[in-house]
Parts: sequence; C-alpha cells; structure tokens
Amino acid sequence: MLKKIVLIGIAAILVIGFIMRKDIMSWLDTPKTINTTETKFLLKENPSFNTLLVELKAEGIIDDINDLRDFAIDNAVDTAKFAGGKYVILAGTKYGELLNGFQLNEEGNGNNEVMVNVIFNTCRDLNDISGNIAKCIAADSTSLITYFQDPKVLSKYGFTEEQMPALFLPKQYELPYDTDAEQFVQFMAAKFKEFWNDDRKAKLKKIGLNSQSKAATLASIVYSEQSKAKDEWPIIAQLYLNRINRGIKLQSDPTFKFCWGHELDDVQILRHKHSDIVCDYNTYQIQGLPPGPICIVPASVIDAVLSPANVDYIYMCAKPDNSRTHNFTASGDQHNKNAAAFQKWIREQQN
Repeated sequence: MLKKIVLIGIAAILVIGFIMRKDIMSWLDTPKTINTTETKFLLKENPSFNTLLVELKAEGIIDDINDLRDFAIDNAVDTAKFAGGKYVILAGTKYGELLNGFQLNEEGNGNNEVMVNVIFNTCRDLNDISGNIAKCIAADSTSLITYFQDPKVLSKYGFTEEQMPALFLPKQYELPYDTDAEQFVQFMAAKFKEFWNDDRKAKLKKIGLNSQSKAATLASIVYSEQSKAKDEWPIIAQLYLNRINRGIKLQSDPTFKFCWGHELDDVQILRHKHSDIVCDYNTYQIQGLPPGPICIVPASVIDAVLSPANVDYIYMCAKPDNSRTHNFTASGDQHNKNAAAFQKWIREQQN
C-alpha cells in the first residue's frame, strides 16, 4: 500500500513538474517588444490595426509586423478599437500587454495612455495661444486658431473674436495627447465656468463690470503694466476703474504697444508717434476698455481686479529706479513731476 502511495506521489510530482515546465517555457516563448529602453510613442488619432503595426515597427518597438498580427489573431484580440494618444512602452513589453494598453476604454482613452502637460503662459493673442498649445497636444496651430475664430464656436460660448482670449486661464493642465481643438475648447470652457463661481460674479457686479471678458481685459492691462510686484495689482486695477467711472481715457501704454505687435518689445522710451497709432485697442484714442484682452493672465490677476484697493489714484508712473514699481497719485501736477523725474532718470541711464 505504501509503495502504491509513493508511486502515485512520484507520478503527481512528474505531472506537476511537466505542467510547470510547460508554463515556464510558454512564458519564455511569449513574444515581446524589441525596444531596450523606455520609449515614448505618440498617436495623433485613433489608429487602425494596420496603422498601429506600421507605427510600432517604424519606432523600433517591434521588428516583425506579421508576428504581432498573428499574435492578435491567435489570442482573439479586438483589433477594431485602438486609441490614439501618448504611450510609454517599457523595454521588453509582452505583446499581450502592449495590445491591451492601446485598447479603447469607456472613458475614450487607451488603457495605458498617459496624460501630457499643457502650458500656454505669456501669450498675447489667439495666435500665440494656439502656437503654444500645439506644442503640447496633437492638434496643430492651424486647426486650433481656425476653431477659435469660427463664428459658430464664438456664438456657442458667447464671445467675440476679440474677447475669446478671456476663455483661457493659463496654468499647467493635464490632457490626452490626442486632444483636438473642439475638445480643448470644451475643457477650457469647463475650467472657465468653474473659476467664475457665484462669489466672483458678485464681485464682478460690485466693481461695475458687466462681463467676465471685461474683467479679463482689465486684468490684462494691469498685468501688462506690472508683471512683477503683485501688491500693485489691486492698486492699478482701482486706478483704471476710477478712470472708467470718471469718463477719463485709460491712456495705458501697453494698449497701444499691443497695436504694434512685437515691434516695440525692446523700446524703453515710447513717443507720440507710437501712441498716435489708429487702433481699436489704443486707450489713448478710445474711451473705456479695449474690445478684448491684450494678453492672457494668471487667475490671481483677475482676482486682484475683482478685489481692488480702496484708492483714489488716477495716475501712475514708473519710479526713477530699477525697482520696476510705480508712483501713484490723484494729482495731475504731481504726476507731471513724477513723469519728469522718470524721463530724467532714463536719459541718465543712457549716457
């Protein structure tokens, strides 16, 4: 009896050993990608299976298209639903894991798709915005600017073309690489709605502005006047609100500089020939705010506009030093003195 039990045990061990050996050999024979390092892989749109195969071979991730195709057939992989986007393919990834990573899931992304950082700071206008965004996602700058300027899109979101930059609040966002122009605007519209909560809308009404785009426009002037000293933002905001309320032209240098494009970027002394340019954004000529923002600004600048300082200033002039801060006053005579001191300092710096 004992001998029989021993024989059965030995037989069982042999069977288990055979199965384990078979599994180990099967694992060793599992086809894998040939990339020896972590590889970034980009797909601008949802690919067909054949396109995916061609791209994987072109990027040096697989060496034989037919091997991967046969693997997919043998393992009944659904080859009709692959997702575009950004992927990071690890060295020696098994074919099964590779294909599963590209499978389109319920969220509309690939199972292993990774997000990309989208940043568009220091932009002046829609062209700048589209150019910056196109560096981050699959949509090119032409498709983006065309969508931004589409009358139907502008009507949908309630903006004119000049006001449209107000929709974009610059910060770092995470989005799928294969985001197109429509999806990007939808995303930014959701962020815009989230930012403009009831509290901010109440503040907007309190300062006498009747639209979010006007707040963004005023903020863009404030930021163009002062991008470094944040404590001046509420002061400058109220200064311009005072001018608006008193019917005084804003006479903000950055607004007529905007009319010149980048031509005056390095010009320190601005002259009448510059401020005389005929332009809808030139607040030396027009009354009130220009038709839209002259740059996109951080949300914190808009918040400064919505909570301005309690001051009666209507004039500002750069201080005659390297602080890049300003002297403020409600007196025209004092402003003339401040301006003369600054001009004298500039001349001395140039000698």
